[in-house]
Amino acid sequence: MRTINRVRAGAVVVAGVLALSACAGSSSKAGGSSGGSSSTSSAAGSSSASSSSSSSGSNSGKPTLEIGVQGPLSGDNQALGLNIEWGVKLAIKQANDKGDLPFQLAIKEADDQGDQSKGADAANLLIQDQKVIGSVGPAFSGPTAASGKLYSDAGLVAVSPSATRPSLTSSGYKTFYRVVANDSVQGPAAADYMAKVLKATKAFVVDDKSQYGTGLSTAIVAQLKKDGVQVETDSAPAKTQDYSQIASKVASSGAQAMYYAGYYSDAGVFAKALKSAGYTGKMISGDGSKDPNFITTAGADAAEGWQFSCPCLDAGKDPKYADFASGYKALANADPGTYSIEGYDAANVIISVLKGLGTATPTRQQVADGVAKVDYQGLSKEIKFTPTGDIAGSSIYAYEIKSGVISLIGDISKMPGIGS
Repeated sequence: MRTINRVRAGAVVVAGVLALSACAGSSSKAGGSSGGSSSTSSAAGSSSASSSSSSSGSNSGKPTLEIGVQGPLSGDNQALGLNIEWGVKLAIKQANDKGDLPFQLAIKEADDQGDQSKGADAANLLIQDQKVIGSVGPAFSGPTAASGKLYSDAGLVAVSPSATRPSLTSSGYKTFYRVVANDSVQGPAAADYMAKVLKATKAFVVDDKSQYGTGLSTAIVAQLKKDGVQVETDSAPAKTQDYSQIASKVASSGAQAMYYAGYYSDAGVFAKALKSAGYTGKMISGDGSKDPNFITTAGADAAEGWQFSCPCLDAGKDPKYADFASGYKALANADPGTYSIEGYDAANVIISVLKGLGTATPTRQQVADGVAKVDYQGLSKEIKFTPTGDIAGSSIYAYEIKSGVISLIGDISKMPGIGS
């Protein structure tokens, strides 16, 4: 499977010039469209940690509005950001192709490299461009924590497809929403999976000291203890090069299951260390590690059998998502990956609100108010938000690497023993 993980070349990407059928829908529980016929892929553009580029719509004579994308569009974990970006591009392209909006949509990129210290600068690139009417992202929890107040103060809606730290929706950000369950849902589900499905009586939990990793690990540890599981913990900051000491601790701990809360670039290095240390228990990580680049970094032998919890839904081979998958691949020249569908859905939430407003000159406040009240049937789920900005209900899925491929196991809540 070809994955998106590359240096991007060329600053301008055209959205909406190739033929794909379907449209975004409306904000009154409109159906999420799922793709279209084949097209050639658009070029990808180069990006540094704090740069952005905007796509241009076709020469339709209509005014142009922009939907921003903030996330890791370059750097160690860029695959997750690029998965989202291509989902947004597909949603914008389909809306433009249908031609029933009183404006043309374009994408504006803001690359924060998944780095909390770059989150504010990336957000400001979008906030300062008055054509930007809403943002998909930030993608990661750290940059979201750094930029949430900026978006809120500017009245610019930010719909994240992937930032899961629980405290993000209790921090007073008035324009922040997310289309996935937060880690106060994912953490307990992952813990129950280890305790009740994997039957672990002792577990080891390691995090990367990031906003995302610590939030997820805290939620997991709390639920494991409720489930009567003995727990050991440790931490290693992102970009750690030598995990041998922690790997040895895990291997000698007697833990039947080990959970790593961090991103794939580090998880892959840790997986190699666990293999070398001779650990034979079940190895699990979260949504931040669920990417084929984890396998590339770890190597096939060390990666085999690893499992993942994720509030994300993969298109896979489900006929329900076939049109989306083919349309995405035609545009991106790669299969959809983790959070591709959620990026598509987040963009279509904004587009559905814009369509409902029916004006060529919507204000940021009108869009933010519309997103707060949205009821949109996306591809991944029905999307409507609680007053704090969380998705109103969501599932957590388990995945496993089998013969070098990340495959769906199922919805954790529906597994035997869960909830009992």
